Amino acid sequence: MSPPESRLESHLTVTFRCPAELEGLLPPPIAGSRGLPEWFKTMAPLAFSELMSGETETVKRCPPFIDAMSQGFLIPLWCDVIVDRGELTWDHSLPTGRDVSFPRAPIGFHDPSQMTGVPMTDPDRFLIKFHNLWTIEAPEGYALLFTHPVNRLDLPFTTFTGMVDCDRYHDSWIHFPAYWHDMDFQGVLAKGTPIAQCFPVKRETWIARTESFSDDGAARLRDLTAEIGREKGVYRRRFRV
Repeated sequence: MSPPESRLESHLTVTFRCPAELEGLLPPPIAGSRGLPEWFKTMAPLAFSELMSGETETVKRCPPFIDAMSQGFLIPLWCDVIVDRGELTWDHSLPTGRDVSFPRAPIGFHDPSQMTGVPMTDPDRFLIKFHNLWTIEAPEGYALLFTHPVNRLDLPFTTFTGMVDCDRYHDSWIHFPAYWHDMDFQGVLAKGTPIAQCFPVKRETWIARTESFSDDGAARLRDLTAEIGREKGVYRRRFRV
């Protein structure tokens, strides 16, 4: 009888690699489900609504909101960054590279002219680049979509979104440009703060199709809409995977 397949072998794997001298010193990428922020963990599932004159469910009971935050992998800032009146400083004890060189600063900067014409950017605000010291390899046929940590409006920056074919491009760094939008932020952006979230995306060709409801489809819509109106948690119980 063949031995049971291991848990690791039965799952698709995204591989994060760092220089040997940094192993154990860098905070590792983690699954989105392990990186839910403290404000989400402590928020109440119900809140009083003046408009509804009663209690209503918060997003803590919204599966799509939670599931989006819980998927993929979060990539952390690798040291504290102190923000004081627009000046960013840091101090770390990482060793220098032996076999490969790597950025010594957790944050670099982009020339604002690179975003000329992009709405909501301002040449007087930070256009930064988070340096990532992990190379990232996806399984054959998969790209990785990198974006701002999902629903993390509390962060003082917004990471730009990009997609990289990490099944092919996995032997060099991927850094994350971001727009610093909170000019009033003062304090420490702590080591481990998520700077990007990545989601594996299988390369496939999709097309969009439109059609009108059939009689059966219209009946199903009416029935499901009525059920959602009568009961709570219909999606969670019947449809959520």
